[in-house]
Amino acid sequence: MRSRGALVGLVLLAAVGCSSSAEEAPTPEYPNQVTVVNRAYSPQTITVRVGDTVTWVFDDKGMSHDVVADDRSFRSPLMVSDTFTHTFTEPGTFTYHCTPHPDMTGTVVVES
Repeated sequence: MRSRGALVGLVLLAAVGCSSSAEEAPTPEYPNQVTVVNRAYSPQTITVRVGDTVTWVFDDKGMSHDVVADDRSFRSPLMVSDTFTHTFTEPGTFTYHCTPHPDMTGTVVVES
């Protein structure tokens, strides 16, 4: 009987741990959101449909970044905070980078 009580306790502890982790996950403010934080685009790759708008949210503790398409189809100004949006009107794969931090890269996959 004693081991059965310990098993029930472990199951309850696991359930409580899982629910608190889910509560801590950030919820995007915008559909198709990419957050610019910790010198990275998160998520690094996002998949959307033709006609969808992607919103980049700049939140990197005062560090300036931008979003520049490698094919030059879109470009944000250098930003510390606020948002930049772009609506994708054609299918394809669009890679982009940050001008001051070229190691920061991302991809938007647009499906029809």
